[in-house]
Amino acid sequence: MAKILVVEDEEKIARFIELELQHEGYETDKAADGRTGLEKAESGGYDLMLLDIMLPGLNGLEVLRRLRKSSSMPVIMLTARDAVMDKVSGLDMGADDYITKPFAIEELLARIRVTLRKGGRQENVSGVLSACGVEMHVAAHTVTCCGEEVALTTKEFALLQTLLENKNIVLSRETLLTRVWSYDYIGETNVVDVYVRYLRQKLDDAFGIKLIQTVRGVGYVIKDETP
Repeated sequence: MAKILVVEDEEKIARFIELELQHEGYETDKAADGRTGLEKAESGGYDLMLLDIMLPGLNGLEVLRRLRKSSSMPVIMLTARDAVMDKVSGLDMGADDYITKPFAIEELLARIRVTLRKGGRQENVSGVLSACGVEMHVAAHTVTCCGEEVALTTKEFALLQTLLENKNIVLSRETLLTRVWSYDYIGETNVVDVYVRYLRQKLDDAFGIKLIQTVRGVGYVIKDETP
């Protein structure tokens, strides 16, 4: 069974999550501050981290930023904040999911299951996806455009991978939310538009290509053709 690191400074919440996870059969470990959490995460041995944003020492976003320099371990953010930009900031730094306190433990457990399954699929995927001069080496988690490497965040990579895997198929915003973010952002499908804009800035605008096309009123598509 997977081993989960809980980085949460509120002891009652951390203990509650730990007991529920253990009841579900997960192995657990805890950290009550950002620096300790980062040290444990970087030591390896964990399959997923539950990371609070408001932490002493280092806040959760800084922990995530530093962790992503060396690890792609799945991370679900836990926070009392509910502003859209806080969600976007966490996802842009490489979080795999985001849940706002207070939350139902059943929802958290469901998101953990989905994130772990998704992480397992990504680890087993190999091969190259390509279109319009863009090449994605899935196993190596790298992207090049016109032979030049392009740095993408975890969510940018996942969004691009989903579009490349479905070339010539128009995917709705709701479909992209489900496949990339693993659950439905009710009323917040604009997060897809935000990340499409990020990808266009790094690929279309930077290299003068037309990779991601908008189908008005439907969604987005990458067509299997060169510009």
